[in-house]
Amino acid sequence: MDSIFNMVSWAKNATIYEVNVRQYTVEGTFNAFQKHLPRLKDMGVDILWFMPITTISEKVRKGTLGSYYACSSYTKINHEFGTVNDFANLVNEAHALGMKVIIDWVSNHTGRQHEWMELHPEWFARNAQGEFTERNGWDDVVDLNFNNTDMRKALIGAMQYWVRDLKIDGFRCDMAHLVPLDFWREAREAVETIQPLYWLAECEEVNYHQVFDTSYAWALMHVSEKLAKGEVGIHEVYNVLHNYSQYPAGASKLLFTSNHDENSWNGTEYEKYGAATKAWAIFTQTWKGIPLIYSGQELPNKKRLQFFDKDQIDWSIEQPALHEFYKTLSTLRKTHTAIVSGENFNLPVQTDGVMAYLRQDEQSSIFVLLNLSNHHHKVEISHEKLHGVFKNVFSGMVFNFNHSVPFELMPGDYFVYVKEG
Repeated sequence: MDSIFNMVSWAKNATIYEVNVRQYTVEGTFNAFQKHLPRLKDMGVDILWFMPITTISEKVRKGTLGSYYACSSYTKINHEFGTVNDFANLVNEAHALGMKVIIDWVSNHTGRQHEWMELHPEWFARNAQGEFTERNGWDDVVDLNFNNTDMRKALIGAMQYWVRDLKIDGFRCDMAHLVPLDFWREAREAVETIQPLYWLAECEEVNYHQVFDTSYAWALMHVSEKLAKGEVGIHEVYNVLHNYSQYPAGASKLLFTSNHDENSWNGTEYEKYGAATKAWAIFTQTWKGIPLIYSGQELPNKKRLQFFDKDQIDWSIEQPALHEFYKTLSTLRKTHTAIVSGENFNLPVQTDGVMAYLRQDEQSSIFVLLNLSNHHHKVEISHEKLHGVFKNVFSGMVFNFNHSVPFELMPGDYFVYVKEG
């Protein structure tokens, strides 16, 4: 079923940047992070996604600082990050620079010490013994009771507060599939009486696109890891991408090589992909979808960040090494509509571990060649559309292609070419 909602126009060619406020700076505050806004704007970031910024339950707290995802209020700011005015100033500054702000919204559960518990215990799930409970094995949280209409109204009211009073532009909805779809429909209809928003779902259930604009590409993440381990071939990657192409009109996928969960629990992108890390990053920016960059990937950060304790990202270098890399790709997305809405042509490659494709519309053609393996390859790429003058977007060098082009690829090599017109 197609969505009854439309994605806001500013999200369609956007690059999202996930902000881990706790680990971003020595101070771990909104004010300290705000100093990075001009750099992120220059890098091409369009949407800032803040991990949960609400107060954290002290009961059954994980580590020294607790999980962002175990809130004790839906409307109070985590004092570690600053004040509500600090956040409002941050949003205003982001808007002044032309960026949008979305916040992480955890509707499935709260922490085990939430301000609703004493006044409205019926708003929470109970086990057979009448105790607060949850169903996924997360012992620091309690599930909400979505059979209670008053709870639903209060939760939607809290979402409206962030849009109305703090002027945010959308929500990244945590574990969206654990929450009834009819709640999300009710919430979007109610909250968008204030203004149109962008809605990102952490789930991979197609029917949730009845409400959400973008959903996670978890299946792609998993198959890409298997490819890196040599457990599957490129064919299996294309199978996942074909499934995504069958999604309802207007639906988009979030493409990423890392995020807060992946980095902390499964390892950095360098642990997963080795030499192919940057090639996979290019894929996320040039395939049809919405690309995500996680805090510090532009450095690049090569350590797993602690989740429940302070573990600062090291910004001591003057200019992040991959700043221009990501800037080039985000600029390409904004200046060439073929990446966002063009046709896709997969180019045959006889060598497994190498991916080649064309994105094309009436204005331009984008040719992408990625060695996603840790091996050296010689390949010949042939296609009727590989004809004319193409420019390498990273080197600026111009080449005349004549339907068939030979390449020698070192492990992790990548090429992105643009043909205008």
